[in-house]
Amino acid sequence: MFRVLFLIWFSVHPVHVSLTSLDYIAETNNFKGFVRIYLDDFLLDSKKTGYEIDQEKLVAGEKSSVEMLEKYLNEKLVVTVDDKTVKAKLKDVEVALEQNEVNINLSFSNGKNPERVTIKNFIMTELYQDQANMTILKVQDFEQGVKMTPEMTESTFKIK
Repeated sequence: MFRVLFLIWFSVHPVHVSLTSLDYIAETNNFKGFVRIYLDDFLLDSKKTGYEIDQEKLVAGEKSSVEMLEKYLNEKLVVTVDDKTVKAKLKDVEVALEQNEVNINLSFSNGKNPERVTIKNFIMTELYQDQANMTILKVQDFEQGVKMTPEMTESTFKIK
């Protein structure tokens, strides 16, 4: 339900918004992640934070740009599971130029069934005062969404 509402809201670009979802996969004890951001906003933020990701190289899937994107995301999206920070591994990237979107699939190694997850989402929070980072966490029967802003960049989810 949260996802449908976020996707509808996300379809209008005059606002500054990103969507992040983390789904715990019990069979692998890992998290599957998804991030959707607007390409033009992302390029501005990457430049501001010193990553200087080139649009053409990112669209072409050049290794250096993909690696830079992974570093950017590990700095801007910090996931802590039961007091252990887990790093994102970039699985694939789709740049949809017509929609001005970047869709990113990630994985986070975890190793056990989480009891508490803290997510810090700094995506574009230094760029726009009205930035909204919609974040959804799903662990088995638990699903919760939160709107993170430049004033509130962190949320802790208690699963058990």
